Amino acid sequence: MENRQTTGHLSALLTIIIWGTTFISTKILLADFQPVEILFFRFVMGLLILMLVYPHRLKGTTPGQEFTFAAAGLCGICMYYLLENIALTYTLASNVGVIISVAPFFTAILTHLFLKDEEKLRPNFFIGFVVAMAGIILISFNGSKLELNPTGDLLALLAALVWACYSVLTKKISGYGCNTILTTRRVFFYGILFMIPPLFLFDFKLELSRFADPVYLFNIVYLGLGASALCFVTWNFAVKVLGAVKTSIYIYMVPVITVVTSVLILHEKITALAGIGTVLILAGLFLSESKRFKLKRLNI
Repeated sequence: MENRQTTGHLSALLTIIIWGTTFISTKILLADFQPVEILFFRFVMGLLILMLVYPHRLKGTTPGQEFTFAAAGLCGICMYYLLENIALTYTLASNVGVIISVAPFFTAILTHLFLKDEEKLRPNFFIGFVVAMAGIILISFNGSKLELNPTGDLLALLAALVWACYSVLTKKISGYGCNTILTTRRVFFYGILFMIPPLFLFDFKLELSRFADPVYLFNIVYLGLGASALCFVTWNFAVKVLGAVKTSIYIYMVPVITVVTSVLILHEKITALAGIGTVLILAGLFLSESKRFKLKRLNI
C-alpha cells in the first residue's frame, strides 16, 4: 500500500513537471497556430497514441458511467482549456496563473460535498493553501501591480472551478475499476467531440503542412505525447491512488516548475521575490500534505 502511495505521488509530480514546461511549447506554436488549433491537435494526437499503446476496448459501461465520462471530457479537456485560453485574451497571464492555482481549494470543497469516501479536510490543508498562494502571488506578479480585469479574471476563476469538477469526476471514474488508459481515452474522445463546435467559432484551419517545420512538429508531439497522452494517464492514476484533494495540491508546483524552466531553458535570472515565492509554495505543499500537522479544537 505504501509503495502504491509513493507511485501515486511520483505520478502526480511527473505530471506537474511536464505540465509546468508546456508553456514553452505552446508559446512557440502560437506563432503560427490559434489556441484552439493547438488544443485540438494535441488531444487528437493523444487519443491516437493511447489507442496504439493499449489497443483494447472499454466494455460493459452503463449509461450513467458514459455520462460521467462525457462530463469529464467536457470539463477537463474542452471547457478548462478554452476558458483558460480565452481568459488570457482579456487579462494578464500573471492574473490567470494565480487564479488557476485556486483549483485545489475548489477541489477540496467539491470533494467534501460530493465524495464522502475522501479523506476529511484538515486545518493544515487551508493553512498550506494560504502559504502556497502567497508564494504563487510573489512569483506571478514579482513586484508588479495587480490589474483587475473582471471578464478575464472571472473566466480564469471559472476555469479553476471546472478543473475541480474534472478532478471530482476523475475520482468517481476511478471507482469503476477500469483500466486507467481506457478511461482516459474515453474521456479524450468525449472532450474532442465537445471541442468540435468551438472550432468553427474560432476559425479553425487544418493546414497540416505547418507541421513540416521540425520545430512545430517537435512541440506538438511533446504536447500530444507528453502533456496529453502520458500526463492525463498519470494524473488520473494519481487521483485514483491519492484522491482528488491530495493530487490537486501538486498544482501549486506549476509556478515553481515554470521558474526553474525559465532559468534553465530561457536563461532568465531568478529574482529574490521568485526565490521567496518558491520556498513558500514548497512550504505550503508540505503543510497541505502533512498528516502530523494538526490544530486541536478545530473540526472541518
